Amino acid sequence: MNSGSHQESGLEKSVWSEADFEEMGWHDATIHGVSVQQTDDTLPRLLLDLDYIVRWVHPVRPAKSFSFWVAPATLVFEEVWDLEGDLGFKGTHLELEIDDVHRLAVDDEWRDVSRWHVQGHAFDLKFRASGFRQYFRDAPRLASGPALSAAERGGCRFTEVGFA
Repeated sequence: MNSGSHQESGLEKSVWSEADFEEMGWHDATIHGVSVQQTDDTLPRLLLDLDYIVRWVHPVRPAKSFSFWVAPATLVFEEVWDLEGDLGFKGTHLELEIDDVHRLAVDDEWRDVSRWHVQGHAFDLKFRASGFRQYFRDAPRLASGPALSAAERGGCRFTEVGFA
């Protein structure tokens, strides 16, 4: 089902794919969970449970801080291989926050499969995948920060259904 839209935040639909890549942006999205799912008939899947910032809201005086339309989402990369990455945490701040997601140029015999780079503030993931879908599990909510609490987002989940 892909009927979910949220006019106030500007979200047009509740399921997006690599066809929407140019319209999407993951800057400062917080990852709450990572899962690699093995499948019986094909390559593994990489699932990220994240808080996606649908829209940044400029402060209105006297406020000085941005507010955010944020929605819990499941980002699923299909048929993943050549997965490599680094974690670079220091101290007690162990948050996975995305800086950007890049679709890299491919110059080998696997030209029909994209190479992806999920670049984080303290981590890095690079891999090949046949594509992705992102499922907005709930309608966006206006928040004072770029991440929702565990209670607001329903905990860590990898649900692959967009809200209606």
